[in-house]
Amino acid sequence: MIPNQELRPRGMAYLEQMFGDGAADALISDMDGLCPDFASMSIEWALGGVASRPGLDRVTRELVVIASCVTLGHPVLQLRAHTQAALRAGATREQIIETILQLLFYAGGASVRNALVAVKDILNGVGVSEASGSSGRPEG
Repeated sequence: MIPNQELRPRGMAYLEQMFGDGAADALISDMDGLCPDFASMSIEWALGGVASRPGLDRVTRELVVIASCVTLGHPVLQLRAHTQAALRAGATREQIIETILQLLFYAGGASVRNALVAVKDILNGVGVSEASGSSGRPEG
């Protein structure tokens, strides 16, 4: 895949700002030898293209992603990473909890409970890098 010279730098900057130093390199490394195009698509299209668009602020974008992770019920790594990103963007603990709780009747009690438990240490003040058990990257 040929890198998009406009979107790639924008996506790399977004990734580093929202998920911390080294997040872009970690995402690229995770996909190296497996599917490098996934990393490129994530960086260029999802972050450089969609997430960097005007119209929604970063807190709102992260709360939407958190809601999506809760509704899916299984992307725990992504839920934790986007919870950290939401906090970095300025979301409050209350906003994140209310976003998750809002899904009780849409995603189900089990998904909401599991999501709250998955982000409990992050919301209770454990350091961002400590809470993730990784680089804090979105993992896709």
